[in-house]
Amino acid sequence: MDSKKLDKDLSEIIRKKKELESLDYNDPKYDEIEDALHDLEDSFVEEFGSFLEEKLQEVHDRFCPDTDVLSPTAYIGKGIVVDLQKYPGKEVRLVLNSNPTCIALAVRDKQEVVWKAD
Repeated sequence: MDSKKLDKDLSEIIRKKKELESLDYNDPKYDEIEDALHDLEDSFVEEFGSFLEEKLQEVHDRFCPDTDVLSPTAYIGKGIVVDLQKYPGKEVRLVLNSNPTCIALAVRDKQEVVWKAD
């Protein structure tokens, strides 16, 4: 697994998501950027999906075994909400970040890295 390519591709998806979020639905470029984002995500899952799903499963097993593992792209950006006994009553998200590629537990403005790519 090429960790540099993983991080580069993940960074590009994050950049494209931010670009899309900055546009209004009525913007003429919205559909074009959304299609480009979907293409990037599809290629990302095809190349790195199995590897990341395995790592996500390990993280889920350790921290939130009652929450199902989703596609790696679901964790990019805002992440997904998970049930975590360590933080009762708080919204906890698992987030896939870049620079370097890692999985973090996010509680409000704090993030704890729980896995990092080699």
